[in-house]
Amino acid sequence: MDSEPHGMSSEPHSQHSELNLEEGHIKDDLPLLTSSSSSTSKPTTTDDKPGPSSSSTPEPDIEELEKQCAAYARHDMYGTMGRAKLPWTQKVLLGIAIITLFPLRVVSATLVVVLYYLICRACTLCLAPNQEHEDEQDDYSHMGGWRRRIIYWFGRVLSRALLFVFGFYWIKETYRDPDMDNKFNHELEVNHESNEIERPGAIISNHVSHLDILYHMSSSFPSFVAKCLGCVYVQRESKTSDFKGVSGVVNDRINESLHDKSAPMMMLFPEGTTTNGDYILPFKTGAFLSKAPVLPVILRYPYEKFSPAWDTISGVRHVILLLCQFVNYITVLRLPLYYPSQEEKDDPKLYAENVRRLMAREGNLIMTDIGLAEKRVYHAAIHGLFAKR
Repeated sequence: MDSEPHGMSSEPHSQHSELNLEEGHIKDDLPLLTSSSSSTSKPTTTDDKPGPSSSSTPEPDIEELEKQCAAYARHDMYGTMGRAKLPWTQKVLLGIAIITLFPLRVVSATLVVVLYYLICRACTLCLAPNQEHEDEQDDYSHMGGWRRRIIYWFGRVLSRALLFVFGFYWIKETYRDPDMDNKFNHELEVNHESNEIERPGAIISNHVSHLDILYHMSSSFPSFVAKCLGCVYVQRESKTSDFKGVSGVVNDRINESLHDKSAPMMMLFPEGTTTNGDYILPFKTGAFLSKAPVLPVILRYPYEKFSPAWDTISGVRHVILLLCQFVNYITVLRLPLYYPSQEEKDDPKLYAENVRRLMAREGNLIMTDIGLAEKRVYHAAIHGLFAKR
């Protein structure tokens, strides 16, 4: 198994620090049913008579970029950024789905979301949020009793209902036999004998699509990294002296869930961004600082025409094409609880890497050393190539 796509160095490039482009900011102004030009097989070069702003360095074509950033490349019928040339039969089917299936699913999904919102509002009525200071975010994650049970069970049921509305009529779940290679289960017998921890400190999942969150909500309704769900908000830019950091908050939340069975478990995507589903990126260590065992879960989205993976495609185009596909598929592989060795407890990076390697092996995923910085450069580059056409 290759450690990284050919042509992409694992060392960060200097231009990454100069690029300030978020994934959702790319303008998507092409109609869904309009064919775009096919990708050129030769690099685009500058004019023979260069102007003041021209450069002699040839620009890579889309195929070359996809080789370098293979973890983010789309290979479905709709191609890069969802703008590939479609056969006329698919255009007809897509047009019919936009007129019929799409509005039906939008209305149904809206009703489900509104229903759950009303349930949450009713359960938190006259209930003070858990706030130490007035300027803090509302936090209902510690809510217990009948309110918590209603929100928990309706959350799971309605999340599954949303997946059904989106075309995920069946979800294939596989549970790996706990009797696995001891190489990836250090001190398993010791931990079972001591029985100190009966549930994972966190659920660890690969990240392919925004649909991952819906699945995990329907499965275990954990706490993620919006108010009723007790999520941890990511604030990357804050550098104040009293800023605890995401890792610190996650660590506290994991330890709390281990000591309080009524507290929600943490669910984390340690890759930090989405891939096309065939690769697994380096893990952040936040989920492994608590030294608690983790539960690895691997999600895959088999497809025939449109891939539910959210990579180079814009959010609006992704939702439209997803809702226009009559049947969507998801497969889930749940691995046994991973107990860290003492060496892994002392070294969170080693712990994270060993869990990542286990998930790559069991899920048949390709390990790569590229990350969010390369993804942003890749998105900016292919957007620039499309913009020039």
